[in-house]
Amino acid sequence: MKINDKGIFIDGIDKKILRALMEDARTPILEIARNVGISGAAIHQRLRKLEKSGLLAGSKFIVNPKVLGYTTMAFVGVYLDKAVSNPEAVKQLKRIPEVIECHYTTGHWSIFIKILAKDNEHLMYVLNTQIQSITGVSRTETFISLQQQIDRQIKI
Repeated sequence: MKINDKGIFIDGIDKKILRALMEDARTPILEIARNVGISGAAIHQRLRKLEKSGLLAGSKFIVNPKVLGYTTMAFVGVYLDKAVSNPEAVKQLKRIPEVIECHYTTGHWSIFIKILAKDNEHLMYVLNTQIQSITGVSRTETFISLQQQIDRQIKI
């Protein structure tokens, strides 16, 4: 399978390695090597190749926000009065810790953001005092997620 125009290819062994790590990034390399049927050194070499290609962007632990008391997830469409406001608005949004994603989009909004808040009152505070006070923000449109139904990566 060709990954990009630079001629990087992944084969069946690479796919097995990736699937194992996507399922649990803490899987020991030697366990993956035994399951795949190659040496641990070969696994390391293939992982370096995949990192260098840009396919792998690292690994991370995922913190469960609910355990920390963040139970409200919302998606907010942000309307800006002028397109030139985009970079400054994003700079200001980066300073708000509850904003965990920010996307330039097509369609009605200039920016689409994802917010994690402790509850609806906290969400309202973030919207009213932090986001809507950003210079260039004319208004927002908020959608509260009731429950996340799908959470996955792209299939390999």
